[in-house]
Amino acid sequence: MLTTEKIWLEYHQKLLSFIKSRVSKDVADDLLQDVFLKIHVRLGSLKENSKIESWLYQITRHAVIDYYRSNKNSEELPKWIEQPESDEGTLIRQELSSCLEPMISQLPDKYREAIQLSEIDGKTQKELSVKENISLSGAKSRVQRGRTLLKIMLNDCCLFETNKRSQLMGFEPKAENCDCC
Repeated sequence: MLTTEKIWLEYHQKLLSFIKSRVSKDVADDLLQDVFLKIHVRLGSLKENSKIESWLYQITRHAVIDYYRSNKNSEELPKWIEQPESDEGTLIRQELSSCLEPMISQLPDKYREAIQLSEIDGKTQKELSVKENISLSGAKSRVQRGRTLLKIMLNDCCLFETNKRSQLMGFEPKAENCDCC
């Protein structure tokens, strides 16, 4: 017979690792306790012991989601997010954004329109789908393909320097004849 104690002995470390990969270490132990309380209460509802692991991870995933929902406004941001952006970082992004305009104008019409509306004008993809009289999935595809084409154009034109967090640190044209940057 399956008991909460047996489940704890076999799965608590795996579940704790899973939780730690999604929330801060300070919160992980508390969430694990909440998870095992739910497991203990719901153990009788488990229909097939062979599906125990997926059942445990489902409970754990829902506990993590509930944690984020309940702490939406009170969650403390990591220290690196709170640091103001350097003037140099702002200048690099402004310079790069001026390169995007000519590249966007080179996109095929349907992708140019999708990028213009969603990325520049700030419209939702739902609004794009209504304006273009296409399905929502069609609008999402156009935006994604437009982004992919822009990324290819940027990488063909420039070399990018990023830090460990993939934040842009600098860029330079690959060739002097780059007509965009």
